[in-house]
Amino acid sequence: MSLDTSTLYLVATMVAAMLGAMLLFFGRQENIPALKWWGSAYLLGACSVALWTLAGNALGEMFSLALSAVGFLACGMVWNASRVFHGRKPHLPGLVLGAIVWVAAVMTVAPEASAMRMTIGAGIVAIYAALTATQLWSERRRAEQRRWPALAVPALHGFVLMLPILLGDLLHPHDIFAGSIWVTVFSVELVLYAVGTVFVIFMLVSERAVTAHKTAASMDPLTGMFNRRGFAEATSRVIEREANAGRPVTVMIFDIDHFKSINDRFGHPAGDEILKLFATVVVNSLRITDLSGRVGGEEFAALLPCSLEEGVLAAERVREAFECSGIVDETGPVDTTVSIGVAGGPAGTELEVLLAAADAALYQAKRGGRNRVEAAEELPLSLENWRRKTAGAARQPQQQPGVAHLA
Repeated sequence: MSLDTSTLYLVATMVAAMLGAMLLFFGRQENIPALKWWGSAYLLGACSVALWTLAGNALGEMFSLALSAVGFLACGMVWNASRVFHGRKPHLPGLVLGAIVWVAAVMTVAPEASAMRMTIGAGIVAIYAALTATQLWSERRRAEQRRWPALAVPALHGFVLMLPILLGDLLHPHDIFAGSIWVTVFSVELVLYAVGTVFVIFMLVSERAVTAHKTAASMDPLTGMFNRRGFAEATSRVIEREANAGRPVTVMIFDIDHFKSINDRFGHPAGDEILKLFATVVVNSLRITDLSGRVGGEEFAALLPCSLEEGVLAAERVREAFECSGIVDETGPVDTTVSIGVAGGPAGTELEVLLAAADAALYQAKRGGRNRVEAAEELPLSLENWRRKTAGAARQPQQQPGVAHLA
């Protein structure tokens, strides 16, 4: 079956223009710069190909050269869009380099050497496709390992463009572009590439939006730390990892002393500043591998992959740093002290057990005069054994705020 190549290219450009307008619309609506880049690239490329197909010969060689250069500029914009999407700055020299190389090639290569010109043009587009695929590959995250279409679509596009070049070098260097089969393949592939790329773009945008919402759901907006949900999820993964390695873990629960009186005396905005100050103290006093979060009003928690002894030393660092904060107002110094309960257990100790024991130790620190660190005694591995062990105690684990916060 014979297909008119001009019609195929016009269909491809109309599809690309429609997709470009859609990308540009959503980019402006959602204020996503990368979508604006992609949409503009699609519209620019579609217009240049359409004009070249319809009126390129009638308007002269220089006009055709300018239109083809614009098409290569659009390819550079697609690559830069992938850079912008991942937070990198546009690479302006690379954006225009393809168009410059193409103009230089046309000006230096004889008009009779059409195969050479097409080889250079296809090579430029293939390089841009490879750069786009490389950008998406290098920026992937472990949470995004199912992103293979983002790599496969531009890589396949570059392969289709380079295939006739490779075959031409091996088989018939002068005749490989003469047959209409490759023109037909290119036009059909262009439609598939345009649709496939838009699918990949919206897949990436959707993935990023889901990640952003998930992150927001697990973070405390005031302090920037994990909230109760985020802390519980993150610590569960760390405990499982440390259990597999046979290493102990330690949990701390912090409670800012007399926080209600701070709110009553200075107001809630001042109380919020104290909470943010304490969050900064915790983060700066612990290691980067330690997890911390705000699990209540003035109650914070942390999990450290270390022994109980090391955890107590870390808790003392937090207590001393917060006490020495030196907050002063017009009425005098503001008390910034914290009571801390610490509990550690061997590899495999359940999170609920550690939280319950740390909360019990925090209660003892409060009763002992506040502004102190109390360590829990050795723990059983399971919550059931812990409840059995503490069945006669006045304060049951299921009534403890630390457990209620994170259960």
